[in-house]
Amino acid sequence: MSSLAVLEPDKDVLNRRDVLIRGLRELVPDGCVVSDEDGRRAFETDALTAYKQMPLAAVLPTSTEQVSRVLGFCKANAIKVIARGAGTSLCGGALPSEDSIVLGVSKMNAVLDIDYENRTARVQTGITNIDISNAVSPDKFFYAPDPSSQLACTLAGNLGMNSGGAHCLKYGVTTNNVLGLKIVLMDGEIVEIGGDELDASGYDMLGLIIGSEGQFGVVTEATVRILRSAEGARPMLMGFGSVEAAGECVSAIIASGIIPVAIEFMDKPAIQVCEDFAKAGYPRDAEALLIIEVEGSEDEIEERLGQIQQIAEPFAPTTIKVSQSAAESAAIWLGRKSAFGAVGRIADYYCMDGTIPLGKLTEALIEIGAICNRYKLRVANIFHAGDGNLHPLILYDANNADEMERAEKCGAEVLELCVRLGGCLTGEHGVGVEKRELMLSQFTRTDLEYQMRIKTMFDPDWLLNPAKVFPLDVRTS
Repeated sequence: MSSLAVLEPDKDVLNRRDVLIRGLRELVPDGCVVSDEDGRRAFETDALTAYKQMPLAAVLPTSTEQVSRVLGFCKANAIKVIARGAGTSLCGGALPSEDSIVLGVSKMNAVLDIDYENRTARVQTGITNIDISNAVSPDKFFYAPDPSSQLACTLAGNLGMNSGGAHCLKYGVTTNNVLGLKIVLMDGEIVEIGGDELDASGYDMLGLIIGSEGQFGVVTEATVRILRSAEGARPMLMGFGSVEAAGECVSAIIASGIIPVAIEFMDKPAIQVCEDFAKAGYPRDAEALLIIEVEGSEDEIEERLGQIQQIAEPFAPTTIKVSQSAAESAAIWLGRKSAFGAVGRIADYYCMDGTIPLGKLTEALIEIGAICNRYKLRVANIFHAGDGNLHPLILYDANNADEMERAEKCGAEVLELCVRLGGCLTGEHGVGVEKRELMLSQFTRTDLEYQMRIKTMFDPDWLLNPAKVFPLDVRTS
């Protein structure tokens, strides 16, 4: 498999392993260096479990100062460093190499400050996404980005991949909700960027670092925007007789100027699996389903839902079901938030993350079906329809080498389709190793060379998360 290609390990580092581990143990508290085989196995992969590689060791600092010491030590000893949050990456972004250490921030998970007057919270980046909202929800505030893995994923990973979630249609993705960062560079220097102010002066360094996939440094703290919770919110289900009708309905809603909090899409295979799991009342007879949520006062909610139903009429929805209680709303979202896990109960899957212009939604769905049919693989489509972020799940048997190879080739064609339709290779999962060799389908070599120059300015020796993002032949040419 081409995506599994790696750089040759540094044999000198491997030969010095015992000495290097002793040096690392001197930099962090007892128990913060994992070097035994069983312990390292927990860090050999991330959620893209087809690829595995045991690291040299895992280091779990408890403070920014310890991260600084570890990175300075690694630079001095030419050790590669793979930053890791919770390991929920779906693109192989946290995969180690055998001559690298995994630097995990999971022990750095505190809320450092909450400023309701300025509507900000300062947190360590090992905190889970949902725990930021949990910290402020008693005071009726929340943190907007909500990836499906928000119960487990950390802010560190969200920052690395610029994650979004179902509600990013209204509230934006991670970069729209972060005001400041504390980042440790590869030489150990600690740099603070931005802060409580709404718009920092100078170059947009936050925009550069968020989404950089651990290529520039290790982010240990962040100042995030917190928002006042809406007075109320309510989702509704709309079933359709075809995926084309559902896609056209999404485009019509957005074109009307109405911006719901979320518009989520599922096709029939996804509906069946998620309904089996969540018992949320999804219409099993529908070929496609939209979950549309609006928020505001009760009067505003009723008005918006009525407007959306009128917009949907020309597309002949077969089912319209408006949530009537908090329990129904929770069940509707449980089905969607559990979709990846629910699909995982019936098959291995390869999760895509391309984006497309909304006007190309119907064309994309038809083409994705045709591509998967050509490779004789099933597909379940689950995605953020409102902003065109597709998540086709290509089903295969990981124990069947032929199916695994077909799934990878099929996924590559799906992502190339997204680019051809005017979209891009990734919406929120990142490039990692999964899409690394596809970068030339979106960028020219000159484009990539300029991107690599920026990487080199931050990390001259390419020790931070190497063999990710950039095609290996471009790096070595």
